[in-house]
Amino acid sequence: MTDASMPLQGTPQEVLAGLDELTRKVRSAQRGTWFPLLLLSVLTLGGILVSRFTFQVLTVPCPATDPAAGTGCTLVKQGSPLYWPIGIALAYAATAFFYIRRSRNRGVGTPVRPYILTGIALLGVVAATTFWSTRHGIPRPGEPLDFWGLHLDAGSAMTGFLERLVGNATDVGLPLLVLSWVERSRVLLLLTAVYLAIELAPLSTGWSGIPFTSPWFFLPRYAVPGVVLLLGALGFGLAELPRRRNAS
Repeated sequence: MTDASMPLQGTPQEVLAGLDELTRKVRSAQRGTWFPLLLLSVLTLGGILVSRFTFQVLTVPCPATDPAAGTGCTLVKQGSPLYWPIGIALAYAATAFFYIRRSRNRGVGTPVRPYILTGIALLGVVAATTFWSTRHGIPRPGEPLDFWGLHLDAGSAMTGFLERLVGNATDVGLPLLVLSWVERSRVLLLLTAVYLAIELAPLSTGWSGIPFTSPWFFLPRYAVPGVVLLLGALGFGLAELPRRRNAS
């Protein structure tokens, strides 16, 4: 073995074509998009059961500014404050382990670090915002929502958009944009755009006929994005099968 470099054979065009093909194979070997999508879909669909079994209907005093409402108003509580932070953190940890193990088995590097770091950072932002807004409990009917010192009308459209934004749109959707960039996947970019549109849209349950006092009130809110992520995981998984056969 010597230190002399071996000359590349062929014309410059053939050499560039060979390098492009090698780059394409390496990127293909690095990809494992189906795995984080599968984890996030299972986590999202699991939110349906969590909301169902934590469902509570409470009667609270009505706001003094609305005397026509009477003395008692209905407040619905659903979900666990620990489910999403812990679940998403575990999903990112499992994704990092999956990509690292995959890279070692295949002898190629992994580009997943920006995705994981972005996801964990944004998860921290969402968790801190949720804690700050609910540190005194869930706002009762008529009470403003404390958004980092801004007292917002809980019933306004802008407040509703901020609540949807500082949620899965941030700690799931935005990191998926980073993953589509590091994996150079236009399909994942399109899927993420659809997911973000669903999360940010004021998706009501009127079309489903589910009243807000039903334990299944949040079924459409979790089922629609969960199914989108699950279909994406299935599609990427099926697309990877021919590459596995060729590699074997």
